[in-house]
Amino acid sequence: MVRRTKEEALETRSKILEAAEQAFYERGVARTTLADIAALAGVTRGAIYWHFSNKADLVQAMLDTLHEPLDELAKASENQDELDPLGCMRKLLVHLFRQVAIDPKTRRINEILFHKCEFTDEMCDLRRQRQVASVDCNSRIEVALNNAVHREQLPAALDTRRAAISLHAYIDGILGQWLLVPDSFALHKEAESWVDIGIEMLRLSPALRHRD
Repeated sequence: MVRRTKEEALETRSKILEAAEQAFYERGVARTTLADIAALAGVTRGAIYWHFSNKADLVQAMLDTLHEPLDELAKASENQDELDPLGCMRKLLVHLFRQVAIDPKTRRINEILFHKCEFTDEMCDLRRQRQVASVDCNSRIEVALNNAVHREQLPAALDTRRAAISLHAYIDGILGQWLLVPDSFALHKEAESWVDIGIEMLRLSPALRHRD
């Protein structure tokens, strides 16, 4: 009986997330209410509050569903014992670009995040969560770049902090532009080229060197 109740709770949570994704994609986050999501999911608002404290918490939970498949590659590039950290990072980024381009769910959620999520007053919690996530992402990229420098895959004088911020901004820029105008370039077919451009920026840009 307890197992059945747990399964039902997980099923309800999944329905809510699917409904939220659909509603946010069609109407945008600001124009979607929890009542809209409840109606679409076929549950009560109370059921939503059982699983999520507010709309920001619901949006974050939706975003979190995208991270798990990439964790293994991310951890590998951050591992000091990894012999090819830059290769792991390249593989990760190529996979990310292709996943956004060809997987409908990944594309929808990223489009919501980039172009349909307004940081209004009720979304202050989400804004703070995104700020923390962005800083954490920069730190993880920096660790991977330091490992690549240690393995002599990147210049010894590379300013890895600025390089991490630059690469993060470059990735977000490519994704944001493609999601806004998908016909402007073929992200799936050109994924490797776009990633290699970012890596070459790290290898060749004099402005990303320490100026001692």
